[in-house]
Amino acid sequence: MAIPKDARIGLSPEDIPKKWYNLAADLKDLQPMINPQTKEPVKPEELEAIFCKEIIRQEMSTERYIDIPEEVRDNYIYLNRPAPLQRAYRLEKYLKTPAKIYFKREDMSPLGSHKGNTALAQAYYNAEAGIRTLTTETGAGQWGTALAMVSNLFDIDSTVFMVRGSYNQKPHRKTLMHTYGAKVYASPSEYTDYGKKVLKEHPETSGSLGIAISEACELAAKSGGTTKYSLGSVMNHVMLHQTVIGLETMEQMKIGEIEPDYMVACCGGGSNFAGFTFPMMGERLKGKNECQFIGVESEAAPSMTHGEFKYDFGDTAGMTPMILMYTLGSQFIPSPVHAGGLRYHGMSPLVSAACNQGFVKPVAYGQDSTFEAGVIFSRTEGIVPAPESCHAIKGAIDIALECKEKNEEKTIVFCLSGHGYLDLYGYEQYLEGVMKDSSAKF
Repeated sequence: MAIPKDARIGLSPEDIPKKWYNLAADLKDLQPMINPQTKEPVKPEELEAIFCKEIIRQEMSTERYIDIPEEVRDNYIYLNRPAPLQRAYRLEKYLKTPAKIYFKREDMSPLGSHKGNTALAQAYYNAEAGIRTLTTETGAGQWGTALAMVSNLFDIDSTVFMVRGSYNQKPHRKTLMHTYGAKVYASPSEYTDYGKKVLKEHPETSGSLGIAISEACELAAKSGGTTKYSLGSVMNHVMLHQTVIGLETMEQMKIGEIEPDYMVACCGGGSNFAGFTFPMMGERLKGKNECQFIGVESEAAPSMTHGEFKYDFGDTAGMTPMILMYTLGSQFIPSPVHAGGLRYHGMSPLVSAACNQGFVKPVAYGQDSTFEAGVIFSRTEGIVPAPESCHAIKGAIDIALECKEKNEEKTIVFCLSGHGYLDLYGYEQYLEGVMKDSSAKF
């Protein structure tokens, strides 16, 4: 039997994109970051305490395409780019659906997730600016792992504040970051003034990404310019770097003659969803397709499905500029779900704007249903997905079952943002029937 031509669609290293795509060039009515003291739009120089100049330039850019430096592009090969696009034949058969299901495999990176796409770029630009120390936050640990690893390529030291709930749930993530040479602190920590303040007021807290961001920003701001902050999601430059995912996917869909009716990805701060969907969304804005973009959140932190579209701080301490986004409030502390990367109180301003303008349909699921989807995927496709990725799989399965009910031959493409081999404790809890409902109550 011949292998179907769409079973796995690959690209050669020469096909790695040469430019990133910037949705800010095509999405209308975008609003600037606001300085909370002056109430005026943030000036580039006001961000220099925590970011290097090229990152700031990209953050504020409305250029449609931005060149990927050759050194970054060359190193993408070692993150297993280009990543394959694969047909989920066995999942389709299990669901008895007429729908076609494809998934983009970001799990095949040596880092285990998509996070290296921007970590590599940010480390490169900081090294070019003479920075030798980076500090950051991490939720489930994928982002901290990515920054820790790529920092070695540019002789950079890294300090990671890991959300305490995930720090306790996922000890091997900490070990992996230590192996790559990073310093790792459970956040809130005793290492920063803000961390000490939170621990004094809430000694039993499981932490949040907002708190960890505050600690990392404090460390950078007080360094006198020797340390810069590196962000794993939310801001425009991170969305930009991740578009290598969607640009590759579009090229692979052309090769496979695939016209997606739905593109589905998980949403925490927005980087995976943006990277996967923005290039195709840009084409939709030009009237070139009618694809629907489904952003899948955790019910523990459903910013788009239950939050308000308003200006808010990106961190808990109020150290960052205010950004227009869907938010549950910067003081919101979500339950310690296993999908630690989906526990942010807000959503990327670009993803938020696209959602507010009707180009993104958000849905939210709880832990049990997403782990159920992850187990189905594991048993059909043989890949154990990250808890975050289970949300995208659940979204894709629900659409496929709807297609079955309506007997519609739709095409679904989702992003497998990472593998779950360091998240087996969560699977164990699900399989033993002891997983807690950690959905936020509204």
